[in-house]
Amino acid sequence: MLPLSARPRLLPGIALSVFVSGLAILLERFEVALSGGHWIESLVLAILLGTALRSSFRIPSAFDAGIAFSAKVLLEVAVVLLGASVSIAEIGAAGVLLVAGIAAVVVLSLAISYGIGRALGLTPKLATLVACGNSICGNSAIAAAAPVIGAEADDVAAAIAFTAVLGVAAVLAMPALHAAAHLSDLQFGIFAGLTVYAVPQVLAATASAGLISSHAGTVVKLIRVLMLGPVLLALGAVGNNGADGKVSLRHVAPWFIAGFAAMMALRSTGAIPSVLLGPITTASGLLTTVAMAGLGLTVDVRSVTRSGGRVVLAAIASLLVLCAMSLTLLTLLAIN
Repeated sequence: MLPLSARPRLLPGIALSVFVSGLAILLERFEVALSGGHWIESLVLAILLGTALRSSFRIPSAFDAGIAFSAKVLLEVAVVLLGASVSIAEIGAAGVLLVAGIAAVVVLSLAISYGIGRALGLTPKLATLVACGNSICGNSAIAAAAPVIGAEADDVAAAIAFTAVLGVAAVLAMPALHAAAHLSDLQFGIFAGLTVYAVPQVLAATASAGLISSHAGTVVKLIRVLMLGPVLLALGAVGNNGADGKVSLRHVAPWFIAGFAAMMALRSTGAIPSVLLGPITTASGLLTTVAMAGLGLTVDVRSVTRSGGRVVLAAIASLLVLCAMSLTLLTLLAIN
């Protein structure tokens, strides 16, 4: 529960995020009425509208707290509720080989991304942040790794700026890649889960492909997110160039991952009445749309020009390598 004093401070930004998400939903409905299909989902439209607004106008600082709350806390609540739509049996069905493959992709991506960053002249700490963001879960991984390695504020800002912009670009490019690469819905879901940065972004990227893609992508993405704990413990143990090496419980096991697991367990044991599953899924979707509007409202495309070309190249090259490894994994496991 939020303190009473905090609520008025959050209201402007939350209201703006809700407005942008509402506009995105209306645009999607207009799109359906006009063309008979929703080629661009409301989640993606919310990101685009939020990014356009932030990049085109100076949003007063009074909105910042509520926008950040929408992009982070509402997003995390949506992820918790999403747990009610996934059963433990589905993760078990992923198979040991797929789980091992996901872990291998994350480890290799971390090593290669770090190497790319260093080769392009990034400092060890900035290269580590870019590698963590690319390989695990974008801004969340960067924010979690920063205190563990003792990263400077400028490095964190640069890594987050490009990860945010690149993450949005990846979401927008995914539907086109689905068609161009001739991936099945299952293959596309797994590919999106391996490459897209955040769980809600996976939902946005796979929404047009249907439930099979969305569920596969979510399960794969969550397995990938769970790699954050071991990675942070490893970074803390190494000390990574003078860092204090401290790893807090909230970094290793974020509350929303625990909440997702709890909801998933309740769904798997039948503790959630079936009549509630639909409303819970709807609530998760609406909160995700608001969160994606908030995320868009934090992305200023103009920040790209202020953070340095080497970070851009490192982030893009690392993402391309991750995509190549993900497609290779699909081929090796013969997933159809």
